[in-house]
Amino acid sequence: MRNLTYSDVGMTAKSGPVPPGFHVLQLRTPLGLGTYDRAAEALFGWGMHRATPLIRVSNNTPYAAPGVQVLVRAGPLRAPCQVVWTVNEKHRTGFAYGTLTGHPECGEEAFVLERLPDDSTDFIIVAISRPSAWYTRTLGPCGRLLQQAMARQYAKSLQRLARTT
Repeated sequence: MRNLTYSDVGMTAKSGPVPPGFHVLQLRTPLGLGTYDRAAEALFGWGMHRATPLIRVSNNTPYAAPGVQVLVRAGPLRAPCQVVWTVNEKHRTGFAYGTLTGHPECGEEAFVLERLPDDSTDFIIVAISRPSAWYTRTLGPCGRLLQQAMARQYAKSLQRLARTT
């Protein structure tokens, strides 16, 4: 069992200042009308991750729930994470995972779906992180650009899965 690599667990669910040295990424993507339930299934069942190019998640990873640990792989990089919170309300559902020992970043990433009054769905990603490994620290601002590109790929994958009947 690995340990979380940061102390402010749940920081993606809170409003307010972020810990010193951490950067914030926010992305909101419309998924379309009537996509909420399919998107939620793909999100909690790791389908979004599996459908994203270069990302691998073990097929036997349990549904996202607090305490569930997952090893996300991107090519040769290993990124162990643990689900730290979930939300499951009528018009809002999602979860966040935090980084575990061995992850190249330190922090938390949240994936939340919002059902809007017109029955359309928005997908929101919030990441609060800082480099942890020497190679991510060396990347500097380029590392944040890669993180943004990854978030956009997650959103594209979930968009595709949510629109599939």
